[in-house]
Amino acid sequence: MIRDTVPAEELWNKARAVSQYYGFTPLSELTEKTRGLHKKEASANPATLDSVSLDPVAETVASFLRQCREGGLALPNRQPLFIWHTNIAPGPLRRSSSEASRPVQKKVTVQFHAFGADRALTDAVVIRALMTLVRDLFHEEPVLRVNSMGDKETRARYARELSNFFKKRACNLPEDCLSCAKRDTLEAAGLLIAPAGGTASVGRDYADELPAPTEHLSDSSRKRFEDLLEYLEMTDTPYELARTLFSRGGAWNDLCFEILTGGRRIAWGSRYGEFLHHFFPGGPQSATAAILQLSASGTVAAKSRHSRVRFSFVHIGDEAKRLSIRLAEDFHRARVSLSQHIGVESLIDQLNLAERQGSPYLLIMGRKEALESSVILRNRHTQEEISLPLAGLTERLKAIA
Repeated sequence: MIRDTVPAEELWNKARAVSQYYGFTPLSELTEKTRGLHKKEASANPATLDSVSLDPVAETVASFLRQCREGGLALPNRQPLFIWHTNIAPGPLRRSSSEASRPVQKKVTVQFHAFGADRALTDAVVIRALMTLVRDLFHEEPVLRVNSMGDKETRARYARELSNFFKKRACNLPEDCLSCAKRDTLEAAGLLIAPAGGTASVGRDYADELPAPTEHLSDSSRKRFEDLLEYLEMTDTPYELARTLFSRGGAWNDLCFEILTGGRRIAWGSRYGEFLHHFFPGGPQSATAAILQLSASGTVAAKSRHSRVRFSFVHIGDEAKRLSIRLAEDFHRARVSLSQHIGVESLIDQLNLAERQGSPYLLIMGRKEALESSVILRNRHTQEEISLPLAGLTERLKAIA
């Protein structure tokens, strides 16, 4: 049976661990570096959201983006940026015992965001990180359901198809559904998919006849969605196509997905590049978010200082990237002291990030190593290199560390 409430300390620690293996930096760490800088820029030109309808998850994303702005965070256009954030606040270091821990809100969120990489790889990394966290928390294999609502062109076309659908069936559909369709066809479709009250049986009869958004995708949206499905299949990520999974409101575009465990939705995610520009005009053209929402209890003790990771894993090429996604699970399960930035494609950028972390060892994988199922281990102090097979890799690394 799936537990209803998770200890806050467990949730915070597991989210932090997962983020390290998939290359997400905590927002608090990034804003610490920019605190006090660019205050005028952060508060100028406030985002105008009057024309955008926001569902509760989009409100959560909007709050996160406001924190990014207020913290003076700049979103780069060149190098992808992967951030995780939670509203759980651990106690500060070096405070009195009464301040050493803080009670958490009953409802908490953990967010994974990826900015500036308009490739299926980005979406796959966000999805896999969240699925790993859900698996860790509930000790059950999560169910991933995916769909695509497409870009503006697609959504406009789909709205017309839904409008025609309701007009053609006006004599048979429930009155509340038809009234709803006059103001919001997606909301009306939702009533057919998950009906309430006495109209339930009538709604279900027509839910399977609803047009699917993927049948109306633009060429670019179709290509993006097909690329994601290919990535999921090539990284052994099980998924279900969910033709009636919709993203409503003006915040989302293209991919949408949900993660279920015990038959209950635990997390939701989508791309939101257009919405991002309300907060960061001229910023990255793409963004993906995944939001985990849970009930939590207890307190979170003061943050401990991060120990230096022993291994930095860098990779180049699609073959290596796909393998790195699968290997992240093995490293995490074995608790190898390792970090990697899967979504960062530039080898130079990955090496710079590894340099900042100061890890004594590098793991390097290119196309040749990926095809040979091997990896190069480099001692950064002596520059000595050896080739290691992927079979038994975690045991070898744990022995070295």
